[in-house]
Amino acid sequence: MKTRFAPSPTGHIHLGNARTALFNFLLAHSQAGCFLLRIEDSDATRSLLALAKELEEDLLWLGLPWQEGPGQEKGLGPYYQSQRQAIYTLYYEQLVSIGRAYPCFCSESELLMMRKHQLALGKPPRYSGQCRQLTTEQVAEKKARGQLASLRFHVLPKQVIRFDDFVKGKQSFSSDDIGDFVIQRSDGSAAFFFCNAIDDALMKVTHVLRGEDHLTNTPRQIMLLQALGLNIPAYGHMALIVGEDGAPLSKRHGSFSIKGLREAGYFAEALQNYLARLGHTYPNPSFLDIHALADQFSPSRLGKSPAHYDPTQLLYWQKQALLHISNDKLYEWLEPKIKNLVPCVAELEFIELMRSTICFPEQAVEWATILFAESKGLSFTREVKEFLQKVDPLYWQTLLDLLEQSNTDFKVLIKQLQEKLNLKGKALFSPLRLVLTGRHDGPELAKLFSLLGNEKIRERICYAKNL
Repeated sequence: MKTRFAPSPTGHIHLGNARTALFNFLLAHSQAGCFLLRIEDSDATRSLLALAKELEEDLLWLGLPWQEGPGQEKGLGPYYQSQRQAIYTLYYEQLVSIGRAYPCFCSESELLMMRKHQLALGKPPRYSGQCRQLTTEQVAEKKARGQLASLRFHVLPKQVIRFDDFVKGKQSFSSDDIGDFVIQRSDGSAAFFFCNAIDDALMKVTHVLRGEDHLTNTPRQIMLLQALGLNIPAYGHMALIVGEDGAPLSKRHGSFSIKGLREAGYFAEALQNYLARLGHTYPNPSFLDIHALADQFSPSRLGKSPAHYDPTQLLYWQKQALLHISNDKLYEWLEPKIKNLVPCVAELEFIELMRSTICFPEQAVEWATILFAESKGLSFTREVKEFLQKVDPLYWQTLLDLLEQSNTDFKVLIKQLQEKLNLKGKALFSPLRLVLTGRHDGPELAKLFSLLGNEKIRERICYAKNL
């Protein structure tokens, strides 16, 4: 099995594209197959080389290396469509020679008029085929006058194009509803329908898994490949991702570029687990590494209804990733942000403490500031100050006395404090948490005690007593 991801470098990879890449990667690896990357930059007016390189970096960061594609010596490249124009020319010539392609000189305004006329008659808008009637002499005359021509594929009438979509099931289209379509633009560049299909065949792609917005492209591409006698891959079209409002996911729903999410601090593993379940069900609901995601991936588990983007679920998988990533990766993620805020001797303990406390590096910076600032620099809200001022002085004094005892660990200290003051629940724990952090939430108190040490804890209690 060979699958492919074939993006156009006209912008950053967003969640929709990333899911397509991930599903093709998982499909290939579920069958010990090959995942191919092809850069579809045939439209020179919209494609940027810098974006293509960023696209490759995003895929590698996401944990989706390709076995064939840019940078791979072996294979059936080149893998940039802009470098394949000579290949496309050979197939253009073949189609012209068998009467399945012809030059079209119709202007944009003429095509618009045709469309309006057909819609007025209640017919599906499609090209009328008028340039197909031009003689060789008329074509030569137009070219001599400097008129530019696109190249259209001649769609045979009264044909039925059938294929078994491995996601949506059996599909059927009438050629009479399609009409002749452009396969080469008037500037000589290859049109999407054409180069996309040719490259899939020549690169021996066996399975094309893409969004259902490409479903109507498929009969056109099948007709092209049939006319040229090339192999036709299996096609599967998955439902698109929609926002919480049910509309197709777009910029108005938030920032969804992989670059933006990476810079925000998301883990690749979080995105893998979230996207893999966005329109695909897994029997195992727990966090899975990329190999397990591939082993349990199946097109039969792809849903036919739109997948709804849910930011809370993405955040859930970010938290799960934090609990499962290696210590080295966690250190690499946090250390640059906190190296000037946390004492070296406490760095590793602090980083491990953050594993179950935060979601993003900026939150670790906030906690580092809270935990390692001088007590007089600790910022309490008015609400917290008022709470601490109302705490019975006996609570603070008893706590200080217990801290003076050597070898007192947290569990022993809390038990003794409870027995001496007859307190429990929030009355026992809230003053202590607030005096140490100024917050109602945060890491386990036992771990905070271990990290801060008795001297720092006593310092904060004494400071709070004098508020």
